[in-house]
Amino acid sequence: MVTVAPFNALRPQAQYARQVASPPYDVLNSKEAKEAAMGNPYSFLHITKSEIDLPEGTDIHSEEVYKKAKDNLDAFMQREVLFTESKPCYYIYRLTMHGRTQTGLVCVSSVDDYEDGLIKKHEFTRPEKEQDRINHITTTGAQTGNVFLAYKNVEELDLLIEKWTTERSPVYDFVADDDISHTVWIVTDDKTISSITSIFKEKVDATYIADGHHRAASAAKVRLSAAGNSEGAAYFLTTLFPASQLHIMDYNRAVRDLNGLSKAAFIEKVSASFDVQPNGKKAVAPQQLHQFGMYIGGEWYTLTAKPGTYSDDPIGVLDVTILQNNLLDSILGIQDPRTDRRIDFIGGIRGVKELEKRVDEGEMKVAFSLYPVSIRQLFDIADSGNVMPPKSTWFEPKLRDGLLTHLI
Repeated sequence: MVTVAPFNALRPQAQYARQVASPPYDVLNSKEAKEAAMGNPYSFLHITKSEIDLPEGTDIHSEEVYKKAKDNLDAFMQREVLFTESKPCYYIYRLTMHGRTQTGLVCVSSVDDYEDGLIKKHEFTRPEKEQDRINHITTTGAQTGNVFLAYKNVEELDLLIEKWTTERSPVYDFVADDDISHTVWIVTDDKTISSITSIFKEKVDATYIADGHHRAASAAKVRLSAAGNSEGAAYFLTTLFPASQLHIMDYNRAVRDLNGLSKAAFIEKVSASFDVQPNGKKAVAPQQLHQFGMYIGGEWYTLTAKPGTYSDDPIGVLDVTILQNNLLDSILGIQDPRTDRRIDFIGGIRGVKELEKRVDEGEMKVAFSLYPVSIRQLFDIADSGNVMPPKSTWFEPKLRDGLLTHLI
């Protein structure tokens, strides 16, 4: 069973919450972050993407960037934009997007649980991305990025959270620029805090990383380092959502060249493993498993994987696996999509129009839309000890950085 704990969050004064709250550090590049924070001295991007306050061209992994993050975090606290909670609390975080809500528990989770496999993974991590977060955590003394965890519903916990949010007033309640609403309640009552801790200890046998594999891995490595000698480093910042409330979007692909093939020769090779149907200018957003959209040369095609070209095991049956094995690798020569610079990944939140844009502008030669992975598939793969191909899941809405930070 899993261990979660309340914590003394570093959080914004209520009047600054909307200005502080920022998109996760890893969904914006430096240019986008600078534009998003422009004119807003309270944006948490000054801490998570601190290169925006340094000369253009500064190496984002340089010591100077991490030191600037630390200086900015200290300044936020000195100006009392951020303050530390007086006692360990749990926090309830509700996001509403396009009329759909999901409500999670913000807490700290045990690094031991991560090491012991009670916090289950479904992706490999990249060492350079881990090192970036390790440097950020050790320099700032803070876990600024939230790890998004899922768990199988527990009715008792669902009812407890619903009761608290119905009967209490939130401390934050605002709509961000992207029209997603963010509402946060603080659980201060000692009896309720104890009940939440006990429910996880007694009734939740595992949690699953939905988003934040690198943040979790980095927190574990910080705990093992000299910088992780503090008691706080034994835990890391997480928000846990019941599975029934989660929505996974498609995670699409675009490739820069056709590996020396003409369009006609490429489509002929694709036809060996997929039924290929022209769709003209009408975009293809797959409506079922094993169906794909392909955009090339200003035209859309519907691809359907042919029977017998994929296996039925938990990994082989995934559409991301089918596309990787039967097209990206075998035809385009992309053997490792984690390291091959010819491929890019585009979250479903950007829509199929983004695929068209990338191809029409000449940056990419071909793009593929996929049917989303299900939460059931994610759980099954994590339970089996396997990992998905990289960039298999895209969760929306995203948690905002800056509302709740864990100091170690």
